[in-house]
Amino acid sequence: MTFPASQIALIINGKIEGDAGAVVTSFGKIEEAQKGQLSFLANPKYEEYLYSTQASVIIINDIFELKRPVSATLIRVPDAYTAFATLLAKYQEIMEQQLSGIQQPSYIAKTVSYGENVYIGAFAYIGENVKIGNHSKIFPNAFIGDGVTIGNNSIIHPGVKIYHDCKVGNQVIIHAGTVVGSDGFGFAPQADGSFKKVPQIGNVVIEDNVEIGANTTIDRATIGSTLIKSGAKLDNLIQVAHNVEIGHSTVMAAQSGVSGSTKIGNGAMIGGQVGIVGHIQIGDGAKINAQSGVSKSVEPGKAVTGSPAYEYTAALRSQAISRKLPELEKRIKELEALVKQLVNEKV
Repeated sequence: MTFPASQIALIINGKIEGDAGAVVTSFGKIEEAQKGQLSFLANPKYEEYLYSTQASVIIINDIFELKRPVSATLIRVPDAYTAFATLLAKYQEIMEQQLSGIQQPSYIAKTVSYGENVYIGAFAYIGENVKIGNHSKIFPNAFIGDGVTIGNNSIIHPGVKIYHDCKVGNQVIIHAGTVVGSDGFGFAPQADGSFKKVPQIGNVVIEDNVEIGANTTIDRATIGSTLIKSGAKLDNLIQVAHNVEIGHSTVMAAQSGVSGSTKIGNGAMIGGQVGIVGHIQIGDGAKINAQSGVSKSVEPGKAVTGSPAYEYTAALRSQAISRKLPELEKRIKELEALVKQLVNEKV
């Protein structure tokens, strides 16, 4: 597809400096971009490439001051990174609009209902009484179990498995290999040392504008719902256990795990490889540093780190002190020697 700078500026409400008729057909990183590509500059560390890149059009921040002339057409916006993301989303939307209809072979139960402009890829399985909203896309090899509801404009990527009775909202993206609604880890210990499985009869509810990365697992509730609230963003390779709640616009990085019945508030930020025990509360706006082990509730707005995790600034002070331990040990030995010398002189 071909886009002139004038059209790009219109989409992102930008101001053009240079040739408004400059045309791009693809995207490129500023350090590698070639003629006919669109790039952006948001990080000052890459400023040097602005003057050497072959990109035809570059999006930059309003406040950026040029140190020397550039050959590319510039489009100035308040936030270059956000503007570039808007363009990528628009491009992806255009590409996905080309997908529609039902490919064969696929299995779609007679009781399935779906809206306008739905795409169902080859080898997909759509079970009984499934409801799919307008403009949603179900890619090849996806499994949609009985009684599942999927809202409008949602995208279910290849190989996703959504078990029975789960609910997916509008504008939800679920990436390849993710499993939604598998059984929670519920086993009752028995007197003979064995474990009896506790049936998991709840479901998973994913609200609007949620994005879930590849190969993430979200377990269904024992009773009730495991809940992912609107605007939450989950990375790849995350485990969400039964009856967990993740709040609005909370973000969680890869390889993190949340144990059963824990409630995470709105706007929390959870780093990679974080482990969170069950039955605790993570408050609104809390921040958990990567590789932390959270064993107790975190107050709203608090930042924690470490394993077991504790208050972030206190942890930094402890780390600073621990680095000085060899020096402190040396000073203590010197003081001990001085005290011993003074005692001997008195004697």
